[in-house]
Amino acid sequence: MKNIFYTVVLFMILTSCMKGQKVDLIIHNAKIHTMDISNTVQDAIAIRNGKVVEVGPERQILNKYRSDETIDAQGKEMYPGFTDAHGHMLMYAKQLLGLDLRGVRSEQEMIHRCEQYKAQHPKLKFIIGRGWDQTQWAGQQMPTNTQLNRLFPDIPICLYRIDGHAALANDYLLRKSKVINQLDNLKGGEVGMIKTGEFSGILIDNAMNLIQSYVPDYSKTLYFNALLQVQEELLQYGITGVHEAGIDFEHIGWFHTLVSKNRLKLNVYAMLMDSPQNRRFASTNGPYQLNNLSIRSFKCFADGALGSRGALLKAPYHDHPDSRGLLLTEVERMQNLAQFCLSTGYQMNTHSIGDSANALILDLYAGVFKQKPDHRFRIEHAQVVDPIDFQKFANYAVFPSVQPTHAVSDSDWAEDRLGKKRMKGAYAYRTLMEQFGMLALGTDFPVEQTNPFATIQAAYNSPFGQGLTLEEILRGMTIYAAFASFQEKQLGTLEKGKDATLAIFEYPINGEVGQVQNYAWRTFIKGKCVFKLEAL
Repeated sequence: MKNIFYTVVLFMILTSCMKGQKVDLIIHNAKIHTMDISNTVQDAIAIRNGKVVEVGPERQILNKYRSDETIDAQGKEMYPGFTDAHGHMLMYAKQLLGLDLRGVRSEQEMIHRCEQYKAQHPKLKFIIGRGWDQTQWAGQQMPTNTQLNRLFPDIPICLYRIDGHAALANDYLLRKSKVINQLDNLKGGEVGMIKTGEFSGILIDNAMNLIQSYVPDYSKTLYFNALLQVQEELLQYGITGVHEAGIDFEHIGWFHTLVSKNRLKLNVYAMLMDSPQNRRFASTNGPYQLNNLSIRSFKCFADGALGSRGALLKAPYHDHPDSRGLLLTEVERMQNLAQFCLSTGYQMNTHSIGDSANALILDLYAGVFKQKPDHRFRIEHAQVVDPIDFQKFANYAVFPSVQPTHAVSDSDWAEDRLGKKRMKGAYAYRTLMEQFGMLALGTDFPVEQTNPFATIQAAYNSPFGQGLTLEEILRGMTIYAAFASFQEKQLGTLEKGKDATLAIFEYPINGEVGQVQNYAWRTFIKGKCVFKLEAL
C-alpha cells in the first residue's frame, strides 16, 4: 500500500509540473508585430502543427503552454514572413547561370566582360548575359553588336537589358534565326538599325520573340540548383513568399517537382503566361494548390519598359518625339483573357508602365468590376498614370502592385523620358494607396535587388515625394500581398489559426536612409525554421 501511495503522489507531482497545453514551439521575449487590423504588438507566440495557436503577453503564453522547443528572441522584432509581390525566380536563376552584366558602366565594359567570360569558359558554345542598363552610361545610347560580331563571329550571343524588355544579339544569332524574314509580321516590338541600314543587334520587346527559339539554354538540373540558390537568398531577408510574375507551361512541372520533393519551401504564387497550354491547365484544374504552390492568375503585358522607351504613353516621349512606346498585346486578346480569367476563377495581372497602357487596362477592368466586384485583378507596376485616371483604381477595385526601388533606379532619367508635367503621375505610391487603400509591394528582382530593406527605404523616402508610412510599407509586404493573392486567410498576419510563417529580424526595422543592411535572425515557414543567421 505504501508503494502505491508514493506512486500516486509522484504521478500527481509530475502532472502538476506538466501543466499547460502542449505545443510544438514557443517563441518569447520578442516584439511581435502581428499586423492584424489593430496593429497589435505582443511578446510571445505558441505554435502547433505549423499554425499559430496564440499570440499574447509573455507570462500568459509561458504559463498556458509548454513545448519541447522554446526560443528566446532576445527582444528582437518579429513580423509575418515578407512576401515579394512581384519577382522573377526563373529569370534570376537564369541570370545566375549566365553572364552577370549588372553594374557595367559602358558598352566597352560590357564587351570586356563577355571576353572575360568566354576565357573562363572556353568550352562554352554560347553566351547569355543579363543586366546591362544604358541609362547608367555616358550618353545613354543603346549599344550595337559591332564589336560582338568581330570578337564572336561563330557562336550565338544574347545579352538582355536589365528589365528584360530589350536584348543585344550578335549577327550570328540574327542570321541563324532569320530575323530578316520575320519583320513583316512583327507587332509590339522594334528591331534596331544603324545608319548603314544594317541591324544594330538591338531587339525591343516582342522583337525578342524572333530569336527566342534559337537562343541556347541551360539544363533543368542547373536551373533547379539555381532556383534553390535564389531561395536561400530570399530566406536570409525574411522573405517567405514570392509572386512569380510569369511562367510557361513547362515551368509548372518544375515547381511541382521541387515542391513535391520539399526542396522549394517558399510560398510561390505563380502567374501563368497566356498560352494555349496554360489556358488548358487553368480550365482543367481551376485555382490550383499543391502544398506551398498556388496557381490562380495570368500575367499579361500591355506595354514595355520606360528605360527602353517601350512603355506606351498618351503623348510622345519628351526625349524622343517620334515615339509613344509599344502596345505588346492586342486589346482584343487582353479582353478575351479577362473573360477567360473570370470564367475559371483566375486573376489577371497586367504589366502596365505608361499612362496610355494604364488607362487602357483600367477601362478594361471596369467591365470586369461590373461582373465581379471582388475580382482583385491587378496592375503590375502602375508606373506612370495620368492624374485623371487615378480615381479608376478605386472605382473599379483595381489592385495596384508596385516596386518602390524602381523610383530610385529611374530617378536620374525618368523626367528626361516623361517631361516635368507627366512626372506628377509617375511612381505615385501615396496617391495609389489613397485611392485603393492597399498596395502590394515587390522588387521585380532581378531587375532590382531582392533586399526588402531597400524596398522599405525607397518607399519611405520616395524621390518623387510619394512616400508611404512604415506601417503601410510593412503591410504591403505582408497582409496586402496576401490579399493580392487570395491568401489572406492563411498568410499576412500572425493571428490564431493562420500559418506560423514569420521572420525575426537582427535589427529593428525603420525607413531611415542607410538601413538596408538588415537580415532575418530566424525565418520560419509553417513553424519550421528554414533560415538561421550565423554570427555576423
